[in-house]
Amino acid sequence: MAVMDAGTRPAAHKGVRYAVRLAWAASAVFWGAFAVLEAVNHGVLAGLFAVVFLIAPDLTFLVAVRDAHTTRPGQLPARAVPYYNAAHRALVPVALMVVYTVASLSWAPLFAGLCGWAAHISLDRALGYGLRTKEGLQRD
Repeated sequence: MAVMDAGTRPAAHKGVRYAVRLAWAASAVFWGAFAVLEAVNHGVLAGLFAVVFLIAPDLTFLVAVRDAHTTRPGQLPARAVPYYNAAHRALVPVALMVVYTVASLSWAPLFAGLCGWAAHISLDRALGYGLRTKEGLQRD
């Protein structure tokens, strides 16, 4: 079986990719709205946590900022990849939300932050940004 590049993928495959990205976009709207709702209902600290957790996953590149000159545009330094990928796995904030619920925690800023984190990951996936290869390049 021949390997196809991005320009020769069948239309059905492109349709599936579009549907998946649309689902991620819906997830981003849901988690973003949930984060805003938590902020409105529980105050400034909850809103601050939501914003910080919304931004924080992309700050993982700072782990290897001194190596940035060795990479191509769009490539993440290899040292930052494990941190970036860990912060961009959707299962992590969702699992923490389950723990939050099962453990009967009741500190709203933490939950608002987890919603912001899930919104960030969902928005990245909707825009076509996923996990990175060990070399720091976008995975297909």
